[in-house]
Amino acid sequence: MGLGAAAEEYESWSEEQCAGIEIVDGMVVVSPSTSKRHNRLARLLANALDAAAGSEWTVDTDFGVRLQDAPLTNRRPDVIVYRTDAIDVTPTRPEHVLPVAEVVSPDSETTDRIVKVDQYAKAGIGFYWRVERAATGVPLVYTYVLAPATKTYRDRDLFTGVLKITAPFAAEIDLGQV
Repeated sequence: MGLGAAAEEYESWSEEQCAGIEIVDGMVVVSPSTSKRHNRLARLLANALDAAAGSEWTVDTDFGVRLQDAPLTNRRPDVIVYRTDAIDVTPTRPEHVLPVAEVVSPDSETTDRIVKVDQYAKAGIGFYWRVERAATGVPLVYTYVLAPATKTYRDRDLFTGVLKITAPFAAEIDLGQV
């Protein structure tokens, strides 16, 4: 099966069939299973963002976004905030998305710290947040904002335990509950 066939087949798969996989440069990549702590942190962040976002934005977890068509690249951020008016648009595209967040696990460190940062920036997603656990167990949140001219992220802020943001909307999220 060639890359084109893989991409065509992927288009016909349901969201349930796509769970646990990403398409990177036309190739199917199986995501490693996540821990309960990882899932809880992603859900806590998503719930708090959902409460702060207002009706024009929708927040989901582990939902696919099409970063590029050729070669096909679809990623599934741990948390994604997208325009509510695009809820029925398939596939979800970068122009529908505000921030994406990745919760780093031991199996995803390189991908979340280097590869996805570059892919999300090149796709034009305005904000990227990386959530890691400090040696003390307290969550650290690294926030990045897109420099549109270069399609790269600039470091913005580092938060410990509590994420306080003013853009893309105001929110204060206590991640120390995990």
